[in-house]
Formats: sequence, C-alpha cells, structure tokens
Amino acid sequence: MRPSLTATLVAALLATPVVADTWQDTLDAARGQTVYWNAWGGDERTNAFIAWVGEQTSARQGVSVRQVKLTDTAEAVTRVISEKAAGQDQGGSVDMIWINGPNFLAMKEQGLLHGPFVADLPNAQYLDLSPTSANSVDFTTPVDGMESPWRLAKFVFNYDSARVDTPPASMAAFVDWAADHPGRFTHPDPSNFMGGTFLKQALIELTPDASVLQQPATDANYDAATAPLWEWYDALRPNLWRKGAAFPENQSIQQQLMNDGEIDMAMSFDPSSTAGAIAEGLLPETARVFVPEGGTIGNVSFVAIPYNAANREGAMVVANFLLDPETQAHMQNIEVLGSYAVLDPAKLNDDAQAKFDALPTAPALPDLASLGPTLLEPHASWMDRLTADWAKRYTR
Repeated sequence: MRPSLTATLVAALLATPVVADTWQDTLDAARGQTVYWNAWGGDERTNAFIAWVGEQTSARQGVSVRQVKLTDTAEAVTRVISEKAAGQDQGGSVDMIWINGPNFLAMKEQGLLHGPFVADLPNAQYLDLSPTSANSVDFTTPVDGMESPWRLAKFVFNYDSARVDTPPASMAAFVDWAADHPGRFTHPDPSNFMGGTFLKQALIELTPDASVLQQPATDANYDAATAPLWEWYDALRPNLWRKGAAFPENQSIQQQLMNDGEIDMAMSFDPSSTAGAIAEGLLPETARVFVPEGGTIGNVSFVAIPYNAANREGAMVVANFLLDPETQAHMQNIEVLGSYAVLDPAKLNDDAQAKFDALPTAPALPDLASLGPTLLEPHASWMDRLTADWAKRYTR
C-alpha cells in the first residue's frame, strides 16, 4: 500500500535537520548533545584546555565535548570524505575539527563543510573579520565564514638583553646588526619550518609588492619578488654564526645556542615560549621578546564543522564559547595554555579587557599590542621555492 502524501511529507520533514532561526534555537537544539572534537592530541596543555572547554559548555549550555585525539588532521578529513562517498550525509562521526591550511582547502573545495556559520556566532562581534585579517584568510584561502578562529600563532624573535641593548628594528637592519656583532646571530636551516619562516618574514618586508605573495609563485613573478631578499641575505650571511657555513637544525638547537651564550638571538612561532623556556631553565632570565616594526607572520588555528556533523548545533555552541573573551583570556594565561587571543582588542569593552589585564605577567611575556600587526602567510608555493632556491645558492 502506498503511503499517503501527508505521511510522506511528515516523514520527509522528520528526516530533515532542523535549521535554527535564532541563536536561542541553536542553544535549545544543542542541549544534550556531545560534540566529537577531532583535534591534534600531541600537546598535553592543549588537551587539558579542551577538557576544560567541555566542562564549561556542559555546565553552561548542556553541551559535552569529547576530544578525538589525532596525530594528523588529515585523519578526520579522510573520515568525512569516506562518509560522503558512502552516502552518509547526516549523522557523521566528526562534529568539529581543529583545522588549518591544506586540510581546510581540501574540505572547502569538496563541499565537506557546514556554513557559512561564523557570522551567526554571537561572540563573532569581538573578531576582526575584514578581508585581509588573519581571521579571514587561512594560508591564502578565504575563510568565507566556513571555519571559526580560536588561537593565534605568531613569529617572534627573542634576545638576551644582558648582551643586546637594542635588537634590530626591521629585517633590513639585521645586516648592520650582524656586521657590528659578527657570529652572534643565526637561523635554523630553511629546510626546517622555522628557518623557512625567517626567509618568508624577510621576503614580506623586502619584496617590492608584498601582495603578489598571496598568489602562487610562478616563473613570471618569482625572480623580481625575491631579488631584494637574496641581495639582503648575501650581505647578512658572512656575519652569521660560523660565517653562514652551518646552521642549527631547528628552533630548539638554536635556543640552546642562545642559552649557552654562543649567539644572542633566536626565534619562535609562540610569543609565550620565551617566558616558558626561562621558567624551565632553557633560556637565561634576561631573555626578552621583540618583533620587527610592521609586525610579523602569524596564522590562526580554526575549528570547522563538517557538512554532515551529527551534532552541528553543539559544535556551533563550542565554537562560540571559544570566542568568549573570558575563554580567550583563560587560554592566554601562561599558566593554562599561553596561546594568544584571536580577538580584536579594539572591539573589547572595559569588562572584557579587564580579563586580559588581570592575567599573570612575566618580564619575557609580551602583551598582544607589543607584537604588532599579524602579517598573512604567503602562498605555500613561495616557501617551497624559497627553501629550494636557498639550498641551491648556499649549500653547494
């Protein structure tokens, strides 16, 4: 017997996910949900922070969080791809992913993301979402509201203030500083992410038109864009540690050289790492942080919601909670996680700003304002060409 039209319509309505019209609708639908947050599990402080988030959202909104610990974000992306291939367009196993860069691009291009949803989050009011903001561009891919920011990473230099009175104010000024202090500065090998970032930072400052770096590197644009960089590096290299004939393998080894007094400056992609290293006895108490004028490269960690997430509303509640000024201040606390906030200080009211002002301080812990603007990462192809070109030029 064929079902009636009314019965068919009711069945279709019951099978269709409810779309929230207001934030209160989202909160109501989310209550009782458990959000499976797929996130890299290699850092215990981050894992503890995620557990705290779950405790808070459970108590406040009735939304639980269960972290699915990943060794590689691609694991979660592959799971969503497999579910789509199997026709599982509802009730997916992944509710939220800590995601960046190529993984986000892959999901966006394949239509695997829910959204845009960021503008629907009440706490998005605290974000700079202008087109050139680091919250709006993920490794040159426009976010378009398909992922929500939650923590900031930023390239910084550190130096021993007992030996360095005034660090270089710009990347160009490193040449004169090294000439005046031969052998007292180096950088990790550019085959390492940190060494490559050092070259990218210089490239952004020195290239005639930095906007070209947001496009893929090609035979047509590469030589003109990088010519000033290589001229600068040729002048810098003879005065590097070991006259530029050898380089530390990574950031940790460079930091050890600084701690041992062999060099006076190092670098990091974590502004709080210097204060943390001092506390652990890995850097002298006189170590401090600086950034060149004009700011440094930074990138934002985002969370995205798959198109077939079973607990979509709960994931939105968690994403919104991550943007709460109280949450962001708790995260920035060096005793908790030490990751810097993604919020725009100009958008915070006095009560919200007070939460940041009350955070524990340390002599080597910079505030967000002192870190300057966050510069967008160049397109990934520039890193590939730069490191290959550097190796060809300087490792013969």
